This record gives sequence, C-alpha cells and structure tokens, in this order.
Amino acid sequence: MSQHKTAVSTVPFGQKIAFGFGMLANQMFPAALGIFMVVLVQGLGFPPFLWGIVYFFPRIFDCFTDPIMGFISDNTRSKWGRRRQYVFIGAILMGISYYFMWQLYPENGLMYNFTYFMIWSFFFYLGLTIFSVPYVAMGYEMSNDFHERTNIMAVAQWIGQWAWVIAPWFWVILYDPEWFPDAAAGCRDLSIWVAVTCMIFAMIPAIFIKSKSTINEESYEPLNLKNIGNSLKSIKEGFIEAFSIKEFRKLCISTFLIYNSFNTIAAFSFFIIVYYMFGGDAGAASPWPTLHGCIGALATTFIVIPIVTRMSKKIGKKRTFLISQGISIIGYIMFWFLFVPGKPYLFLIALPFFSFGIGGLFTLMMSMTADICDLDELNTGKRREGIFGAIYWWMVKFGFAIAGLLSGVFMSWVGFTPDAATQPEGAVTGMRMFYTIFPIVGTLIAMWVMYDYDLTEEKANDIRKQLELKKANG
Repeated sequence: MSQHKTAVSTVPFGQKIAFGFGMLANQMFPAALGIFMVVLVQGLGFPPFLWGIVYFFPRIFDCFTDPIMGFISDNTRSKWGRRRQYVFIGAILMGISYYFMWQLYPENGLMYNFTYFMIWSFFFYLGLTIFSVPYVAMGYEMSNDFHERTNIMAVAQWIGQWAWVIAPWFWVILYDPEWFPDAAAGCRDLSIWVAVTCMIFAMIPAIFIKSKSTINEESYEPLNLKNIGNSLKSIKEGFIEAFSIKEFRKLCISTFLIYNSFNTIAAFSFFIIVYYMFGGDAGAASPWPTLHGCIGALATTFIVIPIVTRMSKKIGKKRTFLISQGISIIGYIMFWFLFVPGKPYLFLIALPFFSFGIGGLFTLMMSMTADICDLDELNTGKRREGIFGAIYWWMVKFGFAIAGLLSGVFMSWVGFTPDAATQPEGAVTGMRMFYTIFPIVGTLIAMWVMYDYDLTEEKANDIRKQLELKKANG
C-alpha cells in the first residue's frame, strides 16, 4: 500500500499563489489559441472543415497521451517528487512549440499552412500533456481538507481567469493596422510574447511548490520500456476503477457536456458581433468582441468565483453547482434578445449570468475530484491524483476536440462563408440559434446527471477519518 501523502489541512497562501500562476498559463494558452484560431479562417483562408480538423485531431492525440502521463507521474521515483520535473519540462515544450505553430505566411499556400500548423500542434499538445497532468495532480495533493480544497481551486481559478481578461484584447491588437499590416502577421509576432510569458508562469509551480522525495517508494510501478505492457494494463485498470466510482463518473460526464457545449459556440461570438451587429466590418466591430470576452472574465473573477466559493461552504458543492449552472442558462437566453444591431452595449448585461457556467464549473469540479481521490484511496489503498486528473482533463480535452469539430460542422451547415463581406441569408441567424440553444441543452443534461451526486461534506470527512485510522493502525 502506498503511504505517499504530502497534503496538509491548511495551505500557505504563497503556495496557493504559486499554484495559481500555473493555472494562469494553463488558461492563457487556450485563451490565446481560441483567438488566434479565428485568424486561420478570417486571415489565412482556412475553410470551416479544415478549421474543424486542426481543432480536432491534435486534441484527440492529447486525450490519449493524458492517461499515460498520469500513470508516469503517479509512479515516478525522484528526489524532486512525482510532479515538479514534468511541469518544468512541459512548460518549455509548450512555449517553444506555440511560437513555431504560428509562423504562418499566406503566400505559402493553404495546404502547406494546414500541414505545418497541424504538425506543430501535435508538439504543442504533447507539451501541454506533460505540463498539465502533473500540474493538476499537484493541486489535488495540496490539502486533505474539504473546504480548503475549494479555497485552493478558487485562488487558482481567480488568477487563471486573468487569462480570459487579457486575451480578448488580442482582437484589438491583431486587427489594428497601426500594430500589424494583417492579422496573420500579428499572430506571428504576438505568439512570441504569449509563448515566453506563459512558459515562465507554467514553471512557477515546479520551482516553488514543495514536494517530498519519492525515490525510495517501493509500491510504485516500474517505469521502463520492458514494462510498457504492464504499464498500459495498469492504465486500463486505473480507468476502469476510476469510472466505477459513480460520483467521479458524474463529474466527468457533466463537465464534458458543459465545457463541450460552451466551446462549440465560443468562437461564434466574434462572428455574430461582426456580421450580425456590424454588417461584416471587423474594424467597426472593435472593441466589442474584446469586451465580450474581457467583461465576462472580469465577472467570473470578481463575482462568480467569490460567490461560488462562499455558497459551497454554506450549502454544499453539489447544490452550488446546480444553482450556478441554472444562472448560466439565464445568461444564454438573454444573449438571444441582447445581441441587437446598433446597440452592442446591451449584451454586456448578460455576461455576469453567462459567466456562472464555466466559472462555477472548474472551481467546484476540481475540488470535488480531490474529494474523490480520498474515496479511491479508501477503496484501493493508492494515491492516484495523476490518473484521476488525467481522466478528468481527458474529458475536458475530448470535449474541446469535439467542440472544435462541431464548430466547423455548424458553420458549414448554416452556410457561413469565411472572409465574405456579407453572409448568405440565414447563416448568421443559424449561428445565433446554435449559440443560445446548444449550450442550454448541454447544461440541462449535466444538471440532471449531477442531481443525485452524494459525496457530501459529512461523507468526505468520514472518509478522511477512516483513512487516518487505517494509517494509524499501520
């Protein structure tokens, strides 16, 4: 039985901040990527189906490497512990590959740019796996207290949300002719600033979060090529055991539904604002696409996360989840009525409501996953934060991959034409309908899935007492 356990009840605030900087990198890369990806369509002429492909396949690759990385991280014997060295290496690989991924020139032609971007995307997502799986597991290990886990994730999400405050301003920079002659040139230059800054932020948890040596741990699986078959078997068994826990299965399914539906329509906000509210003039639409993302992120930072954290302590994590997702549905409905040509300021009213969806989701779900790791230890005697983190984020990333593919499918379905001055009749209306209806359906199903989730504070505390008793008795 593994006795590896470094968590304490109360975590120093400085350690929470260090973990939060990792979350800033973990969120800044996809935040920037989501904006830069629009340039593939808007500035480099990628048709929607190719856009969907470059969204989909690298993320599917990421989904398969995550559980392998989780197994490696959980079973690493090292004087630095199980996680820190991978976080550091992954940060470097992410930064380098992100920069090269965006060195695209229109004169190289569509198929060359498509192939080049696809290849570097695989390197980027490999780096993301090496970084993010051990990084998330570090957070699960930081405390064994039911509410302190929420506090850790709330601080991390609060810091991470600044990525979504900052990144939307890239719209303004990329499409301002005083900055760059075109958006593709803007991506080439801006990518170096994003890559270096995020690489430094991603290294901070590896440098400052303490961990115990695992070099003498005898219970870990061997990590060598000879045992690769056994390793893959252990990964499969870990997946089966994790998904046999009903509560964890509910977290994964509901996260997949909410995050997938949100990301499917996320890029549509730019096109709706530009083509529906400003007649296709991206310059005239500035800065409203930026404000859509920025104000939403500020609402998450200063309204959603503090409210969700406080509510979870008062009424429990599950009830807080259900209420916060219900509020997000109100926001999606409001968007249908508040995207009004000539009055772009109206949609700002919906943003605080809409922001409860993703803002509440990750603050609560990461805390709840840490609770489930205790339940798994009680059942199996193993600490497998890496495996659970990998599986949970596998669902997130698989949802993101599906979302990218669906975005391209939906744009093709409604007849959206990239770079057209005007869109075919019904194309933008179709995008608006998907923008409202699709995430509402996904959220409602997720709420139904979570309705009978029953790992309460009382049960979590009882699990901790049983674990402490077992350890005390040897």
